[in-house]
Amino acid sequence: MDDSPDRIGPNMAPKQTFGDKARGLVRSLSSKDGLIGDYDYAFLFTPNLPFMHKSLRAAPFFGLHDRMPLVLALLLGFQHALSMLAGVISPPIIIAGAGGANFPTATSQYLVSTSLIVCGILSSVQITRFHIYKSPYYVGTGLISVVGTSFAIIPVATGTFAQMYKTGYCPTAADGTKLPCPEGYGALLGTACVCALLEIALSFTSPTYLKKFFPPLVTGPTVALIGISLVQSGFQDWAGGAGSCMIRPPTGAPPLCPYAGAPHALPWGSAQYIGLGFSVFVTIIICERWGSPIMKSCAVVLGLLVGCIIAGATGYFDRSTIDAAPAVSFIWVHTFPLRVYGPIVLPLLAVYIVLMMEAIGDITATCDVSRLEVEGRLFDSRIQGGVLADGFNGMLAGLCTITPMSTFAQVCIVALSWLDFGPSTAWLDGGVDKEQNNGVIALTRCANRKAGYAACFFLVIMGIFSKFAAALVAIPSPVLGGMTVRNPFFTHPH
Repeated sequence: MDDSPDRIGPNMAPKQTFGDKARGLVRSLSSKDGLIGDYDYAFLFTPNLPFMHKSLRAAPFFGLHDRMPLVLALLLGFQHALSMLAGVISPPIIIAGAGGANFPTATSQYLVSTSLIVCGILSSVQITRFHIYKSPYYVGTGLISVVGTSFAIIPVATGTFAQMYKTGYCPTAADGTKLPCPEGYGALLGTACVCALLEIALSFTSPTYLKKFFPPLVTGPTVALIGISLVQSGFQDWAGGAGSCMIRPPTGAPPLCPYAGAPHALPWGSAQYIGLGFSVFVTIIICERWGSPIMKSCAVVLGLLVGCIIAGATGYFDRSTIDAAPAVSFIWVHTFPLRVYGPIVLPLLAVYIVLMMEAIGDITATCDVSRLEVEGRLFDSRIQGGVLADGFNGMLAGLCTITPMSTFAQVCIVALSWLDFGPSTAWLDGGVDKEQNNGVIALTRCANRKAGYAACFFLVIMGIFSKFAAALVAIPSPVLGGMTVRNPFFTHPH
C-alpha cells in the first residue's frame, strides 16, 4: 500500500508544464493504449453462473494515480453513476410524496433532477481534495468517495411534516386533504443547513476522539432504527402507495391507489401490486448472486428496469407527466423559503453525528479497497477532509434546495459494527443502494479518480435532462417499494 503520490508535506517532484499535460491528453485521445488499452472488458460482463468455467486470471487493479484508458474510465464511471441512481432519487421522491410535503409532480421532478446534479457536483469536491491555504487541513478525501442524498433524514422529515400538518404549519383543505407545503420543506432545509455546522466543527477533532465520544454501540442502533423505519415506507409503496388511498372506509368501495383515474388503479394491497414489487425484489437478489461485476453493482437499477418493463407492459405507467416535463432543468428552478424550525434541531443534530460516523467508516473502507494505508497522518487527514467535506456538502445541498448529502454509507452494516464485527465490514455500507460505491471499487478493481470524475459527469447530465427525472418520478410505487424493502435487510454479497 503506497500513499506517496498524495502526501501531506510539500511535493518536491517537478511539476508538469502545460505542454506536458497537453501532450498527455493528445496521447490519451489518439492512441489505442490511451483510448481502450489492453483491458479484458469481457471480465465486467461475464456472469457468475454455477455451470460456467471461471477464469483464474484476475483483472488488473487501477490504483488512485494509475493511468487507465479513457473508454474504461467512462465505462466504470457510468457504472458508478448507475449504482448510485436508486439511492440518489429515492429520498427526494419519498420526502416530496404523500408521506412528506405532498408536492405536485412538477416539483418532485425538479427535486429528483436537482438531487442528481448536486450529487455530481459535491461528489467531485470529495474526490478532488482541496488544501485549505496556510493550514494543515483539507476538504475532501482524494478518493472515489461519492456522496448521495442521505436516507437518515427521511424519518425526521416524514415525522416533521406529520407534525406540521397537525399544528397547522402546513396547509390542509377543508375536507382534510393535505396540501403542498413548500414552507415546511424550506424550514427543513434551513434547519439542516444550520445543523451542518456541528459536523463541520467536529471535523477538526481527531478521529480517535470521535470514535470514543460516539462509539458504534451508540451510533449502530441509531442507524439500524433508521433502516427499520424505511421498511414501513417501502412496504406501503409496495402495496400501492402511501397517503389517503391506504385508508379503507368502514362502508363502500375502498379508494384506489395511487389515485382514482390513474392508469390501472387498484385498491391498496392488491395482489397485482404485491407481484409487481416482488419482481423487483427477486431480480435484485438474482443479479447480486449470479450476475457479472457490472450486474452486481447495478443490481438495484436492473431490478427497477425489470419492474418498469413489467409495469409498462401491463399498463401501470402514466406518460402524461413525462410529456409535460421541461426538456432541461437546473438548480434553483424552484426555491423554498429557508427558516429554522426549532422542534427538529435536536433530531437533525443527531442525524449529522450519525452521518459523520458513517463517513469515517466508509472512508476507512474506501482506503482499504483502494489499497491505501488505513492508519497514519495521511489517513487521518483523509478522514478530516472527508468529514469536513461531508458537513460542507450537507450545508451546500440545503442551499441548493436538497436535503442533506452524505458520503455513501449504509444502515445495515453500521448495525453490524454495533455488534463489533470490526471496520472490515464497514465498506459494505450504503443507504438504499449506497453500499454500491465501495462494492463497485472491489468488483471492478478500479480505485482511479478518473472513474469517479466520469461518474460525476454522468450524474450531472442525468439531472440536467429533466425528462429523465420525469421518467424516474413516474415509476409506479410498487416498483420503488420492492427496491426499498430489499435494501435495509440485504447487504452486497461481496
